[in-house]
Amino acid sequence: MRVRKLLCGVFALVCFVCSASSSAAQDTTQYIDITNPFLRKIPLAIPMFKNVNGAAAEAEYSRKAVELMSGSLDFTGYFKILDRSAFLFDPQKGGVSATDINFQNWTVVGAELLITGLFEQSGDNIQMELRLFDPFKSRQVLGKRYAGSVSELRKMVLRFCAEVIYYLTGNKGIFNSRIAFVSTGSGKKEIYTCDFDGVNPTRLTYHESISLFPAWADDGQYLAYTSYKAGKPDIFVRNLNTKKETAIAQNGINITPAWVPGKFEMAATLSFSGNQEIYLLTGAGKVIKKLSSNRGSNVSPSWSPDGSKLAFVSDRSGSPQIYILDLGSGNESRLTFEGKYNTQPAWSPRGDKIVYTSQVNGFQQVFVIDAGGQSPMQLTRDAGGSESASWSPDGSLIVFTTHREGPYRLYVMTAFGTDQRRLLLLNGEQTNPKWSPGVFN
Repeated sequence: MRVRKLLCGVFALVCFVCSASSSAAQDTTQYIDITNPFLRKIPLAIPMFKNVNGAAAEAEYSRKAVELMSGSLDFTGYFKILDRSAFLFDPQKGGVSATDINFQNWTVVGAELLITGLFEQSGDNIQMELRLFDPFKSRQVLGKRYAGSVSELRKMVLRFCAEVIYYLTGNKGIFNSRIAFVSTGSGKKEIYTCDFDGVNPTRLTYHESISLFPAWADDGQYLAYTSYKAGKPDIFVRNLNTKKETAIAQNGINITPAWVPGKFEMAATLSFSGNQEIYLLTGAGKVIKKLSSNRGSNVSPSWSPDGSKLAFVSDRSGSPQIYILDLGSGNESRLTFEGKYNTQPAWSPRGDKIVYTSQVNGFQQVFVIDAGGQSPMQLTRDAGGSESASWSPDGSLIVFTTHREGPYRLYVMTAFGTDQRRLLLLNGEQTNPKWSPGVFN
């Protein structure tokens, strides 16, 4: 048995691989192709975990772990979570390892993947032994063991979910990411953050003014945004660890910050020269150079993943359209030609797509287009309109704003526009979502 220990926070993670297991590197089976727009959801069985002690508190924590795992994996859009009432299995009597499982009981209910758990709680301490199986091949493909405090239950479960997604897709997934957004719950537009699934919404700013356009740095330690707290739109850069802020307050407007991938630099729209132009700035706000070079308003920059190109919005053609700036050559080219009002570009993490907002029949709707300008596709069609889309760090999901319910709410959908559902429900309205890179523990 190969044993590896990994400390995360204060809980320990131990990986175990049984004789029936194989690593992702050794397994040539491709379970999920995340680039397939016709992705079939994999039937996944997650029975209740087997509890070691049988105490009431242990059973309750165990139930919470199962529900969290089911909800989190369902959130990805990759799985069909099977109804537990159909399972031919008593978790407190049955086994959790490959040698103890009757895999026919799972194939007969249609499970193509199976997760079992052995759960133990004693006082403030929890231990979980979690396994992923391929029932049709009668083998374990992934196994992890976790130990920590009850307060770290969510971290442990999400860590295993991330391992499952990595094994099945080769991608790190979304479970350690967060979303920044604007909410009017306090009566003013303030910046908030929440976990990837809308859990733990937290107010970040208390300016009692208008705050907009949150933007995450690649390392997740800095968040830039625009605020009117000084009476005009200025950019503020907050260190999320120390809570210290730096203001970028050139004459005129300072809006729509966008961090350069892998650098402590950003693009932003400033108007100190009289026109709204996009500039490259240091993270502390020093102007490095002007990036846009055409008349008209130039706003809403979004970097390609490698930092070599910049998508932005300009009205130089008479109406807002999306353009691409090649940083190497300095050439600017128009990306969008369909529709008279195209704004809010956001480059996908894989670099192949750009999601944006376009006006259709008087309503804003979310579209996606190839980075080369081909094949624009409408993703939302709701009567209320949708806008302000942002990609998840693995490119599999998109968060956006919609007022299909009346008030503006945050919704999530797959990269192909399917499985549209509300992310969270708070007082006031929620807008301007921005998904973080996947760097949080």
